[in-house]
Amino acid sequence: MNTKISELLDRVEQFSTNNAAEIEDFRVKMVGKKGKLTALMEEFKGVAPELKREYGQKLNALKQAILAKIEALREAAEASNSNDTKIGDTSRPGSAEQLGSRHPISLVKNEIIEIFGRMGYTVADGPEIEDDHHVFSALNFPPEHPARDMQDTFFIEKQSSEPSEKDILLRTHTSSIQVRTMERQKPPIRVICPGRVFRNEAISYRAHCIFHQIEGLYIDKNVSFADLKQSLLYFAKELFGESTQIRMRPSYFPFTEPSAEVDVSCNLCGGKGCPVCKGTGWLEILGCGMVDPNVLIANNIDPNEYSGFAFGMGVERIAMLKFGVKDLRLYFENDVRFLHQFDSVL
Repeated sequence: MNTKISELLDRVEQFSTNNAAEIEDFRVKMVGKKGKLTALMEEFKGVAPELKREYGQKLNALKQAILAKIEALREAAEASNSNDTKIGDTSRPGSAEQLGSRHPISLVKNEIIEIFGRMGYTVADGPEIEDDHHVFSALNFPPEHPARDMQDTFFIEKQSSEPSEKDILLRTHTSSIQVRTMERQKPPIRVICPGRVFRNEAISYRAHCIFHQIEGLYIDKNVSFADLKQSLLYFAKELFGESTQIRMRPSYFPFTEPSAEVDVSCNLCGGKGCPVCKGTGWLEILGCGMVDPNVLIANNIDPNEYSGFAFGMGVERIAMLKFGVKDLRLYFENDVRFLHQFDSVL
């Protein structure tokens, strides 16, 4: 028995591996039900009584040596596997992380803000979840106006079937920020209001239920339509190039009077006519007008002392014209092949 114990001790000391399966196989062979240690314990039963103490101590020492060896091998194997997972092959050359770029909507929004910033406009912000008063009533929308209809507006909470100033909805334009600005600030006011807006529209290459607007408001003494036209002409030339021209067509908005739609000369064909501008040489970019006196009165501003103008544009539409994008849905799909085209745009 002394010989067998010594041989097993030597085998335990010499055994080495970091393979979990091999360690388990070693454990079974040594201390399993049919293992070497179990066989020696059976043999121990036939040892003479005067030798039991000696052999018992040796068998116990053998068992402790086997278990200690197994535990040490398992810890070493786990540490080795953990290092392989976290670090990998440290001799391999490193790879540079590819940097992202700004989204085209952000690029155009920031450029517009910068242009109007040079004209003295500051940025105002407001909540996307609004009430009827700030989105419609304070902007001279009559109760029967179609923009209040459920088909156009995402209502979160309706007080009744009739329009109510307490109705809660997702803002349909950033004009609500203009109202909040007029509530807390007395003229002169010169702000632009960028933000995300929501309308219940079918999604197509030219429309989406979520889009971005930048609206502007200027209220002071003796503000005229000529001031509005000159401001927008300067903006168009700064954004699209010095050769850009604008034209203004009469239009209607509840919160401005008179109102106009503004077109810019097509920068893709130079005004000669192409499929993008439908052969007209002009592209519509924004709506504008002089602030309606009813809006000033609703916001506690004296229309006899102050006048002003307002304008609003869709950022997606401007980006489509500036970058030649023909499908508005591309802005929302996060296709990296599309986004990487703007890596070099500052």
